Amino acid sequence: MSKTHVTTTINGDEVEFLADSGESLLNALRDEVGLTGVKEGCGTGDCGACSVIMNGDLSCSCLIFAPEAEGASITTVEGLADGDHLHPLQECFLEGAALQCGVCTPGILVAAKALLDKNDNPTETEIRYALAGNLCRCTGYDKIIRSVQDAAERMREAQS
Repeated sequence: MSKTHVTTTINGDEVEFLADSGESLLNALRDEVGLTGVKEGCGTGDCGACSVIMNGDLSCSCLIFAPEAEGASITTVEGLADGDHLHPLQECFLEGAALQCGVCTPGILVAAKALLDKNDNPTETEIRYALAGNLCRCTGYDKIIRSVQDAAERMREAQS
């Protein structure tokens, strides 16, 4: 099977890789690009562990063929921090103990970022709706919701 050359922007950097036509973006990100923050939880788009922001939209990378990333702009959990400076979402998740095993955490962080990119002051209901596609089997969602609320507030204060 021949491979397709893919050129895309990932976390602000131009990246090139080769992918089989049937290879998922999830596998290409992990195996070809080395970004292991995206996790495979289900492989069917039901758990959100593999969430990325692609061209501004939250997407399950397990449902996207890698060649479809040609020319796209993709953000993974690795792209949230600015060097050694964590994103406010990451800081608030740590401070609020909103994680346990870590399999779902990258996808939840990316989904929360996608929400806050579009709505800097979401209600609890809007946060719950935005994260509904992300399953966590280790903890309740209350600490996650509070951490997203805290990050939104911190981000709004930083902009003022």
